Amino acid sequence: MEPAIKYRLIKTEKHTGARLGEIITPHGTFPTPMFMPVGTQATVKTLAPEELDEMGAGIILANTYHLWLRPGEDLVEEAGGLHKFMNWDKGILTDSGGFQVFSLASNRNITEEGVTFKNEINGSKMFLSPEKAIAIENALGPDIMMSFDECPPYFESYDYVKHSVERTSRWAERGLKAHKNPDWQALFGIVQGAGFEDLRRQSAADLVSMDFPGYSIGGLSVGESKAEMNRVLEFTTPLLPENKPRYLMGVGTTDSLIDGVIRGVDMFDCVLPTRIARNGTVMTSHGRLVVKNAKYARDFAPLDDNCNCYTCRNYTRAYIRHLFKADEAFGMRLASYHNLYYLLHLMKRVRQAIMDDNLLELREEVFEMYGYNKPNAKNF
Repeated sequence: MEPAIKYRLIKTEKHTGARLGEIITPHGTFPTPMFMPVGTQATVKTLAPEELDEMGAGIILANTYHLWLRPGEDLVEEAGGLHKFMNWDKGILTDSGGFQVFSLASNRNITEEGVTFKNEINGSKMFLSPEKAIAIENALGPDIMMSFDECPPYFESYDYVKHSVERTSRWAERGLKAHKNPDWQALFGIVQGAGFEDLRRQSAADLVSMDFPGYSIGGLSVGESKAEMNRVLEFTTPLLPENKPRYLMGVGTTDSLIDGVIRGVDMFDCVLPTRIARNGTVMTSHGRLVVKNAKYARDFAPLDDNCNCYTCRNYTRAYIRHLFKADEAFGMRLASYHNLYYLLHLMKRVRQAIMDDNLLELREEVFEMYGYNKPNAKNF
């Protein structure tokens, strides 16, 4: 049987080993390294699918946990799957719901069978197992599905993380067996292990032996330092097959995207760009800018003079600040559009830098302009 998705390695950057490639899915072929906008509730907050398309998004995320709670996977399946339901004809990736269960749900109880927890909407008792998570994802119909895993807190004890990794491997195997549509939906394994190298190696070996069509690196960007995350990536990504995509979950700051690519990652996602945008913070080539600040009240420049997005071509800092101060939703839309465009355009530049073998020079330029090289630099 042909795999549901394929990865094609086009070029390796000669100084860093960073990978230029493409992912071939049932809904199109998309260049990597890529940033994937997050559409938790089958919508990227405040933005239309047509806008995501025009800014160059290829694969977007939806959240299994939230869509299971509301409106329910049966309704989405009846609508023809997520692509038709949300009117998006490119790639869709769903997470398994595991991260939300372990970070959001209250009164949870983990057993070998699965996790029992309280529904955050109506308080009812819920149960999620590998088989249930895969059944929900099969019904939602994305191109790429995530295995059901436990994402342990980064600073848990060695013994806890060891038991968690072993259970996640068993859950991954159960999920593979439960997967009904391997010919058109690709199920990825998720490598866990916190900061412990031997546990990451064990997790990767377990999952690679199961021959998933792609692999995710989970349990990072959860409170550890950037240096610590890079340390883990340096010994984890080489454990994953070169002919399969590698996905670092939940990472979306400028520095971490570039540093992740340098360490062999192909795919990234994060709610950060749209979340901070809704609070009036934008990502620019000169660093973070809080457009609500008083100093922009009479600033008639665009958010970023190096940006050619719809927002920067048409609107000023002063106008966008006014929208936020007046509590107008259009301000959130404009800032969200800009931030996603900024990251998608950054990844385009990263891909070109891999092609030109000058990714380290791009990193230096971006870090200098963004202000990462200054003392007490802000993260995003």
